[in-house]
Amino acid sequence: MFCAKVKEFLSQNNLAFTDRNIAADEAALNELEKLGYMTTPVTVIDGEVVIGFDAPKLRRLLQIN
Repeated sequence: MFCAKVKEFLSQNNLAFTDRNIAADEAALNELEKLGYMTTPVTVIDGEVVIGFDAPKLRRLLQIN
């Protein structure tokens, strides 16, 4: 549910993103584990991590009003 919300938010703001499915991509799952997380969605913007759908933090990191 929150994965879809993050993708919708990014798409509505015309922002390119890479969608990685941890159920189908072992490398993506390993990367998530290395970050220390076992939940989704995890959005990484310039090294900053956003867990779940946190619109205010996404807006701040992406400099969207």
